[in-house]
Amino acid sequence: MSSGGHTTVIKRVLERRVHEPEAREDTTATVAVMLRVLPPPQALLAIRAVDTRRHLEQRIQKEMLDVTLCEEHETIERLREQFRSVVITDSVSLVRRIRAQKLPRDPFILYVAPDETPEETEAGLIAGADDCLARHSAEPALKARLGTARRIAELEEVLRIALIENRELSTTDELTRVASRRFFGKHFPREIDRAARYRRPLSLILCDIDFFKNVNDTLGHAGGDEILKQFGARLQECLRRGVDWVARLGGEEFAIILPETNYDQALDAARRLRANVADHPFQLPGNSVEVTASFGMCNLHQVPFGDRKTADHMLRIADAALYRSKHAGRNRVTATLMPMNPVRREDNEIDRVLQQ
Repeated sequence: MSSGGHTTVIKRVLERRVHEPEAREDTTATVAVMLRVLPPPQALLAIRAVDTRRHLEQRIQKEMLDVTLCEEHETIERLREQFRSVVITDSVSLVRRIRAQKLPRDPFILYVAPDETPEETEAGLIAGADDCLARHSAEPALKARLGTARRIAELEEVLRIALIENRELSTTDELTRVASRRFFGKHFPREIDRAARYRRPLSLILCDIDFFKNVNDTLGHAGGDEILKQFGARLQECLRRGVDWVARLGGEEFAIILPETNYDQALDAARRLRANVADHPFQLPGNSVEVTASFGMCNLHQVPFGDRKTADHMLRIADAALYRSKHAGRNRVTATLMPMNPVRREDNEIDRVLQQ
């Protein structure tokens, strides 16, 4: 934390950075890489006509689709046991049954029309097939239809992976595996709303590794990253699982949120956190490093309902308490009981400050 004003954390967390250009990446190149490393989509071949099944089995190459033969009556059970992204069938009734199921994901269905008539093709599409193929299609048409099935299955898989990874990256700090700053900015106000709704106390602790620049200068950035990883884990060790949570706000700054925790309980937690960092050296390959951290705590005994500035007020007061810990010599806890109407008071009029 810098030695300037008390609002450095708040500015980074809550204020909109409207003038900062967003980082962009070449989406097309990213998708191309993901497609290249994906294995061929898995497919079920559920064909009743023996000659048609053999014909397709011989012509579908492993590089195109990873095909498993399947009887019509066991297709849906197979899909439930292990999802396959493509189903190839000549049964209109099977197409209907698959579409009627509540599967976690919908497969691409390629319907092979037994009778090569427009009516048969239309029946397959009406039943829910994504594409249709005549039973005696020429080789180019067969490859084109299978290629379409593969491309759509692969693109859906890439989209699914991207959504999962994007969700994880937006909620979890990649280095320390605690909650991300974005997650904190979204969910800390929700914790405040919940506390106000149920008339419960809420505590917030901000902490900062002492002299972290010296750590990076001495150990290098790889060593500093390892300290940050272990630091995040140390914080989580002292908290209630599934109730309290930790977020990395940036650099060596972290926030700890303690729902339904009164002043004394939060102060005890902050003291435990400080001791857990300072009393046990951090272990690096061939090296043991002593690390300390400073803590600033803010407790609100009863969260006011409907005050949209409560999050900002709590952050400002906790940040001010953290600044006092730094100014008083570091490796200590400064605890503050937040006044019920903080907007009318200055920092030097805060109800109660304890230093350790």
